[in-house]
Amino acid sequence: MRALVYHGPGQSSWDTVPDPVIEDATDAIVRVDATTVCGSDLRILRGDLPEVKPGTVLGHEAVGEVVEAGPGVHHLRPGNQVIVSAVSACGHCRECRDTTFGQCGAGGGWLLGNEIHGTQAELVRVPFADHSVHRRPQNVPPEEAVLLCELLPTAYEVGVRNGHVGPGDTVVVVGAGPVGIASVIIARLYSPRRVVLVDLSTARLRTAARLGSDAAELPGRMIAELSEGPGADVVIEASGEPDGFVLGTRVVRTGGHIAIIGVHGGPATLHLESLWRKNVTISTGQVDTSSTPWLLGLVQYGDLPVSGLVTDTFPLDRTEDAYETFARGATTGALKVLLRR
Repeated sequence: MRALVYHGPGQSSWDTVPDPVIEDATDAIVRVDATTVCGSDLRILRGDLPEVKPGTVLGHEAVGEVVEAGPGVHHLRPGNQVIVSAVSACGHCRECRDTTFGQCGAGGGWLLGNEIHGTQAELVRVPFADHSVHRRPQNVPPEEAVLLCELLPTAYEVGVRNGHVGPGDTVVVVGAGPVGIASVIIARLYSPRRVVLVDLSTARLRTAARLGSDAAELPGRMIAELSEGPGADVVIEASGEPDGFVLGTRVVRTGGHIAIIGVHGGPATLHLESLWRKNVTISTGQVDTSSTPWLLGLVQYGDLPVSGLVTDTFPLDRTEDAYETFARGATTGALKVLLRR
């Protein structure tokens, strides 16, 4: 088969590699019909995640068709149309029983495109398939279903839920990338008074304004007013940049929440000299994807308008072009970049 292979920092290529095979009884092999490029993939390619070994097929989000299932897989059969979760869960360990699938203690967690070969390929082996794959309803198209692999669960679980967004809240989202704008869309379910999105990219701010934020602006007047005034009830830090985190600590109100949703590749300064008396809660987290069935129902019945998050589509064999487009998203306005068979 053909796949995008990581060869070390700054190096990848579209190569011929062996087809995946069933290695454990609970594995399934899925033919990839659609996959995406994620911010984590860019960080791997930059060398920010040194644990990813050269020779690894990248990617951790996919929808497709089951072509083979191991003897320990009980809920899937060849021909099923499925959504492959970015998180693999054994379903039986203490962490999985607590639905913290991202912390699976029996060899699961973030495996695809990280510890094992991933989804930017024609075929992918999915471990613990019964607990790591969801059936795709026919009325949910692949370009929306693929958002349920990681993007929407991350925005909800690590951003909106951890941040305790509620009715009447002022919510500030820092970072207008895909997960930041997805957080805006999902936060709307909880009737906040105002959702403000901040970014340095005017192209992405235009998209954010179109997809549901009350205000989308460069860091400036409104943020200064919030910092000097009542402040934000909830800050969702989705930029993954140290300056984004510092901005969030400035704008949050006394007793507010800061939910760290962006993947930080380096240290960020925590200004305790100005925070120690504010009773601020700061949360971090690995997505669990436990919310995928609920979010899938919202998408299926039209209660979560997410189609605008996919801005660019490429054939699977143009994966390297898709990476370039996604990497230039701050200037082009590209959000989720889709790869189709």
